[in-house]
Amino acid sequence: MKNNKKVAFYTLGCKLNFSETSTIARSFEDEGFDRVEFGTPADIYVINTCSVTENADKRFRSIVKQAQKSNPEAFIAAVGCYAQLKPEELAATDGVDLVLGATEKFKITDYLNDLSKNDFGEVHSCEIQEADFYVGSYSIGDRTRAFLKVQDGCDYKCTYCTIPLARGISRSDTLENVLKNAAEIAAQDIKEIVLTGVNIGDYGKGEFGNKRHEHTFFELVTALDQVAGIERLRISSIEPNLLRNETIKFVASSRTFVPHFHIPLQSGSNDILAAMRRRYKRELYQDRVAAIREVMPHACIGVDVIVGFPGETDEHFLETYHFLNELDISYLHVFTYSERDNTLAAEMEGVVPKKVRAKRSKMLRGLSAKKRRAFYEQQLGTRRTVLFEGENKKGYVHGFTENYVKVKAPWDPALVNTLREVELSRIDDDGLVRFEFVNAGESVEMT
Repeated sequence: MKNNKKVAFYTLGCKLNFSETSTIARSFEDEGFDRVEFGTPADIYVINTCSVTENADKRFRSIVKQAQKSNPEAFIAAVGCYAQLKPEELAATDGVDLVLGATEKFKITDYLNDLSKNDFGEVHSCEIQEADFYVGSYSIGDRTRAFLKVQDGCDYKCTYCTIPLARGISRSDTLENVLKNAAEIAAQDIKEIVLTGVNIGDYGKGEFGNKRHEHTFFELVTALDQVAGIERLRISSIEPNLLRNETIKFVASSRTFVPHFHIPLQSGSNDILAAMRRRYKRELYQDRVAAIREVMPHACIGVDVIVGFPGETDEHFLETYHFLNELDISYLHVFTYSERDNTLAAEMEGVVPKKVRAKRSKMLRGLSAKKRRAFYEQQLGTRRTVLFEGENKKGYVHGFTENYVKVKAPWDPALVNTLREVELSRIDDDGLVRFEFVNAGESVEMT
């Protein structure tokens, strides 16, 4: 039953947040709300927040202003990680009416009896110890891929990270429910599913609200590989100490899992890894990359790295730079360290000046561009399968090969959400790859 009220959503942060926003949006649709684009007039704006970087905090305020511009009388709700960590701060932001923490965000429609504006934001946020139950979710942002949440929370105590404070303990969806959600996604003609979570390699823990493992991550991937209708499965990000040889070997021969791994490193210095309380040394990371290359030489390997952590000297940074330069990886996601309240790192000595952090970040971004270019060059002349996306970008359609090479071709709506075999031919001026279609043994060039 329609109630003719309109709701719009804005998501900051990670793929996990996008999957949860979609689930929250479906609960509004079940209550009869019409979902509209953010930036258009709506009765309610829901902002799903992130706390991983300083910029996410600042962006929240500008997004609230954007909502107010679209409708000054709209009801504005904030959910997500920042809402759990600093609810009072968000509630004090001009225009915010409701702030929901980790346990309440999926019950948002229960709090919407009255949509009149509040003088001060109303806060419903729990002690994070209470966030010990699991809510499954998946997002369908476009027709080509979906983000499927399989795990939430984290038991690791990395000294720079607020996620355990924002999301609570590690806990998992039941295998039965993950497979049900995957089948629902497949039934909507979505070709690719990306598995998401805070620490997905820890999958299985907390499946019954306790620490007992009923299933493992390896059992999860082997079961998902059997779901009918799924063309591609992609692992979003997995800790190096939780990426086992059995999983690597399985991906290499699986029906649906693609040869693409994103593995957080954070530092190439064992001293800094110890200060961060990471659960491995650089030698283990090196070993994981070698294990992937042995069975999937063409695999794409992405790396997260943090620069400017307290105590990171020039020597430590150069250790990281040279380690990554020599490692057979495909691209970097570079994060500049920023102090977060209630973390051990924020109290550490050896603060790195912000100018030095920026310089180091620039150096690693340059290295990333070099690595990506080299990876793309290695792929030229090979045959790959491309999944084409749905947006017309300045007269071009974009897509990704199974091993995450980004390609482009002149816009053709018939390509949208199709998987096509291509031969990668050259790198364009913008760094994207051009290709020729492979039809019944012959190549057809794309201009």
